[in-house]
Amino acid sequence: MHPYLITAKPGWFRRTAAGVRVWTLRLLALLVMTVLGAVVLTVRCARPVVNYLATRLIFLELWAAQRLGRPPVSGFIGAGITDEFVREFHRARQHATAGSPT
Repeated sequence: MHPYLITAKPGWFRRTAAGVRVWTLRLLALLVMTVLGAVVLTVRCARPVVNYLATRLIFLELWAAQRLGRPPVSGFIGAGITDEFVREFHRARQHATAGSPT
């Protein structure tokens, strides 16, 4: 039970200010969710472009390494990182599906 049901109600200014405060917070929360959704959508849409550019840059580096007669440095580093990501992905997938009925 609200205390103003027993005593006097707050004035119209206080009630209006409380309503404005509530709706301001709701709109702010909606704005934050919208911005986060736009960021996630942008990152997810950009992933194929990043993958394509990374593949092209690897081929460019391999071509340059072949012309210069030096080993491709990012190939050694990238292979280790990729292997670790694959291991982590499979480990997480096995733990996620360990108890599922499928």
